[in-house]
Amino acid sequence: MSAKTVSAKAERAGEAADDIGLFGRLVRGHRDRVGLTQRELADLSTISVRAIRDLEQGRATRPRHATVRLIADGLRLGPRARTDLEAAARQGQNGWALKAGYDAAPTAPPAALDTLMGRESEAAALTAELASGTERLVNVMGLSGVGKTRLALEVAARLHSGSGFPVLWAAFAGPPVAYRQQSGPDGLAALVAGCADALFGPPGARTPAAGTTEGTDRHADVTALAELVADRPALLVVDGALTDRPDTGGIDRLLRDCPELRILVTSEGPYGVAGERTFLLGPLEAPDSAGEYTPDSLGRIPAVRLFLDQLRRTRPEYALTQDDVPTVADVCRRLDGLPSALRAAASWLVVYDLATLRQCLEDDLASLLVHLSGDDEGARFQEALRRRVARLSADGRALLARLCDGERDGGEGDFELADVAALTGRSLPECGRMVRDLLLSGTARPSYQLGRSRFQVFHLVRAFQPAAARVATVAGHR
Repeated sequence: MSAKTVSAKAERAGEAADDIGLFGRLVRGHRDRVGLTQRELADLSTISVRAIRDLEQGRATRPRHATVRLIADGLRLGPRARTDLEAAARQGQNGWALKAGYDAAPTAPPAALDTLMGRESEAAALTAELASGTERLVNVMGLSGVGKTRLALEVAARLHSGSGFPVLWAAFAGPPVAYRQQSGPDGLAALVAGCADALFGPPGARTPAAGTTEGTDRHADVTALAELVADRPALLVVDGALTDRPDTGGIDRLLRDCPELRILVTSEGPYGVAGERTFLLGPLEAPDSAGEYTPDSLGRIPAVRLFLDQLRRTRPEYALTQDDVPTVADVCRRLDGLPSALRAAASWLVVYDLATLRQCLEDDLASLLVHLSGDDEGARFQEALRRRVARLSADGRALLARLCDGERDGGEGDFELADVAALTGRSLPECGRMVRDLLLSGTARPSYQLGRSRFQVFHLVRAFQPAAARVATVAGHR
């Protein structure tokens, strides 16, 4: 037999193995494990030998529910193995159609409903890193409402249009208002949601995705997605992942089995996964308290641009004047350049005038923001902040409480490492670690002026700081 013939047979055998699918491989594996022949399994399950052979060899890919149950009974499978087999059968039923739909055209990301503003450098950096493969697991972190989802949409759109990446989108935060839902082959959204839930969902639990059956094994969807993507480029976006304990082994296997896959996650903090690229997304640049601005120079600052853009949706005739410059600058500064807060405040200028809005923010920022954004959004911000503070070390919580109590710099929360050392009595390296934790938690931002590193706790964090953190002390730290 010629080498060419041997190679051709080997190639056909490999293709056949790929075509068997997960269900056939599971049946064959369980049968071999318990030492049954196809005839013996047929007798035990009352399924014909031919049917079992066709299923194991991939010639039949849509077993009926009763057939799956009889085979599982014949193999004496336990609950977990039975669940795996049932999940594989469901994937087999729609796997060919799903694969054909996925291969037909690269899946586009959801369509954003607004224009990206003030994030060009961040979007360009992440797009370049993911496109080149320099980074394959990127975690975009930041305060609730800072714009993580919008940045992920932009990066996904650029990778799709520029490099042809299929985009597989899963969201934990429920139906978003920031974009139109993604369209794609039937079953793809459910498969991607199941995969995201298995990798980043709460350990030991699973929220059934649309189009799936409750109780589906968490890892069957990961295996199916890996088979679908294989060795082709693709971007998996997991928006709003909350868990502190992702399935690191599953993430590693997915990246290994799909060498051209990239994963982009938006979350509240770092996961500590091998190869994770943490990307801290801060609020938009806001006006400086010491700055002197004209309407033109102020209007070029990203936070102000967003605020004015939203304002003109309710008052199209508005034009920024020199008289309004101090007021607009102060409003955007008090809202820390946080996009969700800026949008909420601007939308209420159909009722308030600028001076009244500014005064209310100065008097009671937390209460007004809840009023402006709605109870649900205010509650979400508070809950997200509570989780962030809870993840800090005891030293970090105590430091944050002290800074939020306004014991430095007249209540502005502006501080240097030397100030932290004076407050805590700790060494500069120890203080550096505490400040770094505050930055990663999204409760403070850096400011580099005149070659010196300064930091500021966000006004919104100080306003919403939970009471438990407020009463924390630094006793014993001095």
